[in-house]
Amino acid sequence: MPDLAEKIIDLAIRIQQVPSPTFAERERGEFVRSLFLKENLKDVSMDPLGNVYGRVPGKQGREKPLIVSAHLDTVFPASVNLEVRKEDGKILAPGIGDNSLGVAALFGILWSLRDGNLELQHDLWLVANVGEEGLGDLHGMREVVNRFGNEVIGYLILEGLALGHIYHRAIGVRRYRINVKTAGGHSWSDYGQPSAVHELAALVTQLAAIRLPREPRTTMNVGTIGGGTGVNVLASEAKCELDLRSEDSNVLKKLVSQVEDLLVNASREGVKVTAEVIGERPAGEIAADHALVQLAMSVTREKNLSVNLTAGSTDANIPLSLGIPAVVMGVTTGGSAHTTNEYINIGPVQAGMESINAFVERVFSFK
Repeated sequence: MPDLAEKIIDLAIRIQQVPSPTFAERERGEFVRSLFLKENLKDVSMDPLGNVYGRVPGKQGREKPLIVSAHLDTVFPASVNLEVRKEDGKILAPGIGDNSLGVAALFGILWSLRDGNLELQHDLWLVANVGEEGLGDLHGMREVVNRFGNEVIGYLILEGLALGHIYHRAIGVRRYRINVKTAGGHSWSDYGQPSAVHELAALVTQLAAIRLPREPRTTMNVGTIGGGTGVNVLASEAKCELDLRSEDSNVLKKLVSQVEDLLVNASREGVKVTAEVIGERPAGEIAADHALVQLAMSVTREKNLSVNLTAGSTDANIPLSLGIPAVVMGVTTGGSAHTTNEYINIGPVQAGMESINAFVERVFSFK
């Protein structure tokens, strides 16, 4: 395994060993900040949300920087076993690819620039951001984009497991927490009175019956559900979390309208249904022929890797929704993301990192 890939993987494991659930990324953020300081980056800081920043200075007189960011958080609670296993050209560990490897790749860019004695035309900001997963609702990236505004070349978002997939379109997302309340009671003596669990189950059935288009791709998912206090109790409360997505913002708006009509009409005597929006990721895109997209494709193909232009829900949603150029690139391939059997393939790391480095080096020739 080439030296660069080995260094990045070793660092990814060190990062992975620091728990970093969404909303509790501080320890990992402090670790990354300490590494930024050791690498002598300029203007190293951590903002109140926990985003970590470091600047690689470019030549004088060039104002617009490139922002390269990777998210710190994982889907796993702090209690999860973070054991690392190596087998058959793979490394298996919770969060190793999503997104410990992406964060480690920030340093891979820095090491490559220094090894090549390369001086960039513009400043390069390396950012480790919070709040990408789950209910984080991209709040970390919202603050990053708020900090830099429109005066940037663009954003390169790093994801550990996305090698070969160039994201230039952002899927719109709307999320709800739905709550059902009833008086409850005894399953025998109060039989016939409404149960919050039954009411919620019926509501989910109605939601699932909504026909969704295949093109543009549109999805609905009830990701969590719960309620009740005992097997012989009519539940007085039940709740679920609902995720709606679409590649087309207008289709998403239509779906949101359908869902909210059902929710508004779900309450009746003895049954109160409420819903709150707990997440909203805006849609956006840049054209496939945009210079950043073309560059990402070119540097990936140069490493004899296949390229797939695609859409996703990532940190890129925020800049793209504001008309700011952004693309997502990956470091390697792997699988079983968001499970304790998550893994990365070791072999492609070198090529993936070289393509990312080539992107960073060449993007500064853009006017």
